[in-house]
Amino acid sequence: MNNGSFSILLFFLSLALLSCRQEEANPMEETHYELDVPAGFPYPDIPEDNELTAARVALGKRLFYDPILSEDSTISCASCHKQALAFADDVPISPGVKGRLGFRNAPTMANVAYVERFNKDGGVVKLDLQPVVPIEDHNEMNLPLQDAVARLKDHPDYPEAFLKAYGKEASPFTLTRALASFMRTLISGSSRYDLYAGGKTSAVSEAERRGLTLFTGRAGCANCHAGFNFTDDNFRNNGLYEIYEDPGRNRITLRPEDEGKFRVPTLRNIALTAPYMHDGSLPTLESVIEHYNGGGTAHPNKDTLIRPLQLSEEEKASLAAFLRTLTDSTFINNPLFGKE
Repeated sequence: MNNGSFSILLFFLSLALLSCRQEEANPMEETHYELDVPAGFPYPDIPEDNELTAARVALGKRLFYDPILSEDSTISCASCHKQALAFADDVPISPGVKGRLGFRNAPTMANVAYVERFNKDGGVVKLDLQPVVPIEDHNEMNLPLQDAVARLKDHPDYPEAFLKAYGKEASPFTLTRALASFMRTLISGSSRYDLYAGGKTSAVSEAERRGLTLFTGRAGCANCHAGFNFTDDNFRNNGLYEIYEDPGRNRITLRPEDEGKFRVPTLRNIALTAPYMHDGSLPTLESVIEHYNGGGTAHPNKDTLIRPLQLSEEEKASLAAFLRTLTDSTFINNPLFGKE
């Protein structure tokens, strides 16, 4: 072998060794996680700095079910967001650490990948930041983010999981992004209504079809609960109270005209997420329909769409029946979303 050939061989060997060292220094697993997006749903926006990977989703799921993120290690995200209830809760206000009650009724986490402004007042504008609120809130998990990170760094398994997911150690950034990655997978769109909308007319009953006609017509529900996710993601005052203890959107904007306005929720899986309203004050679907049928209170900020509906008992029953067709049994039983 002449000197020239030997030099070339050494050059390529050096490149190979450098590549191996780089792979050893970067243990991140980059296998893409493909979302299961139902027909008629758009593909959700994914941040460039938090692309979905299998390792990130797996880490986020583990964190979601782990009480390590609460002050006394007694509650997890799943304590207030239960899969069987479409990742909502069945009490008006969920208890946090040491039994302290939270601020508002726990919302469903179904389809949060499509939400633009989070919390009922829209105070958080990015899903990747939303986990900070419950983790640090005094009445919820009450754990400073830096303390949560310290726990994760001291854990026997989490350091390796963070390296696989992000190629770096646990930090406030990687902690919240991992949780957001799992939450983005919680997509629900396989209800009986979806079968009906897809052409299977036998999927709903005659009474349920009458309810759908009311929903999109005389009852006016679809004015606010529209589109594939049954929400316009706006903030509205529905006339629940004449005097609001919770100022709603006004808490963020400080504008008087926003008092009592809350983000319009999705109606998907609505039959599973009782009790209803921002404070969990209405216990059943029937009580919600009764509220809207009466037209609400005379609050000055009440949305102009809220008016007496004068529905008959049969019509109210049909409307409730339709709303129950929005339950997605596949979603609440999907092992990909459940605790392992």
